[in-house]
Amino acid sequence: MVKIRLMRIGKKNRPSFRIGAFDIRSQRDGKCLENLGQYDVLEKSAEKQIVLHKERILHWLSKGAQPTETVALILKKHGVTLKPAAAAAPKAKEAAPAPPAEAPKPA
Repeated sequence: MVKIRLMRIGKKNRPSFRIGAFDIRSQRDGKCLENLGQYDVLEKSAEKQIVLHKERILHWLSKGAQPTETVALILKKHGVTLKPAAAAAPKAKEAAPAPPAEAPKPA
């Protein structure tokens, strides 16, 4: 299973994180499958604080990757969500044709 989670890359007392796609068995700071963005906690500029590669994030979400709680909040804040196709457009069941009415039998 693949998770989209944070990996700490900053110095001591200077936290900075990469957002990446990881196998769930890998370590927190282990090898990632793909780098999907970065999150600099102490950056004052909102544009530079969080950088996301939205197309690649949507790709991994469509493949079934699950974001952690923190990453899910970041993605929601920046408008990156995968809308399930089944939930967006529910299919209406077609009405089955009614059976023909029986004709009365002659006596």
